[in-house]
Amino acid sequence: KKDKDSETDVIGFINKFVKLKPSEAKELRKKLTELNLMRLKQENIAKIIDLLPENQEELNKIFVDASLEEDEIKKILDAVKEYR
Repeated sequence: KKDKDSETDVIGFINKFVKLKPSEAKELRKKLTELNLMRLKQENIAKIIDLLPENQEELNKIFVDASLEEDEIKKILDAVKEYR
């Protein structure tokens, strides 16, 4: 009984942080990759999928080593919007 409870606790904990189904994450990764933005690296895409930023401030926290142009920010946030 105890093992089952702890397994349920772990699954519940993970579900608090996992916002997308694997198929949705794959879809979003494809959309972000297809934007063909020079500054958008695979590790940035992974963080965007994890965090689903809602605004420029949240997005800029992901890009600590590069600054994005206004049109790049808009494209990324538009792609993410439908998955929030």
